[in-house]
Amino acid sequence: MTQLSTVTLQVLWNRLISIVEEQAQALVRTAFSTSVREAGDLSAGVYNRAGLMLAQAVTGTPGHVNAMADAVAHFIDAIGADRIAPGDIYITNDPWKGTGHLHDITVVTPVFHDEAHIGFFACTAHVVDIGGRVFGADANSVYEEGLYIPITRFADAGRINDTLLQIVRANVREPDQVVGDIYALATCNDVGVTRLRDTLQEFRLSDLDEIAEFIFGNSRSATLERIAALTPGSAAGEMRIDGFAQPIDLVCRLHILSDRIKVDFAGTSGVDAKGINVPLVYTKAYACYALKCAVAPEIPNNAASLAPFEITAPEHSIVNASFPAPVALRHVIGHMIPDTVYNALDKLLPQVVPAEGASALCNFQLSLRPASEAARQNGARRAEILMFNSGGAGARPTLDGMSTTSFPSGVMTMPVEATEQSGPVVIWRKELRPDSGGAGTYRGGLGQVIELSAAAGHVFDISLMLDRVKHPARGRAGGGDGASTCVTLADGTVLQGKGRQFVGAGQKLKMELPGGAGYGPVAERAAQAVQQDLRLGYISEAAARDNYGLAEDQIRWAQDTEES
Repeated sequence: MTQLSTVTLQVLWNRLISIVEEQAQALVRTAFSTSVREAGDLSAGVYNRAGLMLAQAVTGTPGHVNAMADAVAHFIDAIGADRIAPGDIYITNDPWKGTGHLHDITVVTPVFHDEAHIGFFACTAHVVDIGGRVFGADANSVYEEGLYIPITRFADAGRINDTLLQIVRANVREPDQVVGDIYALATCNDVGVTRLRDTLQEFRLSDLDEIAEFIFGNSRSATLERIAALTPGSAAGEMRIDGFAQPIDLVCRLHILSDRIKVDFAGTSGVDAKGINVPLVYTKAYACYALKCAVAPEIPNNAASLAPFEITAPEHSIVNASFPAPVALRHVIGHMIPDTVYNALDKLLPQVVPAEGASALCNFQLSLRPASEAARQNGARRAEILMFNSGGAGARPTLDGMSTTSFPSGVMTMPVEATEQSGPVVIWRKELRPDSGGAGTYRGGLGQVIELSAAAGHVFDISLMLDRVKHPARGRAGGGDGASTCVTLADGTVLQGKGRQFVGAGQKLKMELPGGAGYGPVAERAAQAVQQDLRLGYISEAAARDNYGLAEDQIRWAQDTEES
């Protein structure tokens, strides 16, 4: 076989990235759950025959794709390399072999070309319901959190596993949505398989071996070059967050070596009694993502570019929870890992990483039901609605933080219209939260305010998945803290940030989501930037005066400019 030129290999590498992005977009277009269709809570990737990730889609979350990078090897072990056949499709939601909790379903499809097995496509999506206690932190073990699907065959040589689908339908509250999402996962893999076969035929290739060698070799050397350019050293990082019943301490020790970066989470709090624990695969996903963003952001993600980042954590710590620990809200802790890593990295690479942000997605699930028998007869119904929202991101060393933007997850805020179409809920208000971004030379991103209630004739339980209630995002390099999370009912009742809580008929729920922290001394923020924030409603007059020292004539000028 003629050896491919470097130019051709680069074209093929770009083609693979394009293929997996089309794979991801096919999932977005065909998914039933709003978490996938509207928020992009998914991942897609292509792998070689050994189960090593070659390329990932741009659409998706680092928690999914970096965790899924390890998943295909588990499928090979469970199925057996000699038992993989054309027409097979495999499935699991095992938190320790997939992406960290039962609500994520991973589907893997082997690729055959010219009757030879040459690789895999894999994808993951968060489904709206998996049974159990509903998506929330209330369980005491993973057994309570929903249906567990071990690595098994969704299709065996082209024949769909109807028994598996019957089991799924019998164990979830939204069977059509969940089964529809499983078929969407399988379909998007098929899109990838078709496009890859077309590419192999176009370039007259029999397998992925040569392109894999090119991708891995260049990715590894480029990443190692970036690490070698850093000054070796060690530093500690820490962060305290809300937890469930008691605060959680995240602690890490980061080591920059000549050929790798190591992060160890020794000293972190132990496994929690409730479902906020994190399997190590998810901890690794977000720790690697944080390091890659800071050190080698433009190098494409694959097995080789991730390999120089070594992540360890003590077993039975909250970031290395073992089966059967409850893990449904592993993202609330896992999304805080980058900020913990950055607390250490900032001491070695100043002026590189942002201030802390809201970090964790601000999620909630509504379990709606008729308020009475009369309401049921008048059309009130049961429904499960999952909504993803974001607080503010932390300010950057040279820029303000992004408002209502989820870093590190990258999951999109869900539109009001899509949420209201999902079931009997009314979103009365969804807007930026003034004064929530931490003050500084560069201001933290704003959180948001959301007010909602059940539609007439309904009541609901809300499973809240929030943090930063008692421990807001901390400023960096002299910047101020972001605003805390606050959840209240119209009658003044304050709700807990996590856990399943009842909201009665006619009650409005108000969520004030947290802001990102500021970066740099407040005194160094330009007066024009403060006036602009005041004009746009990002800060109040009081904040302009008290936090930034804006004079009364400067405040009046900003107000006059806004009115004109």
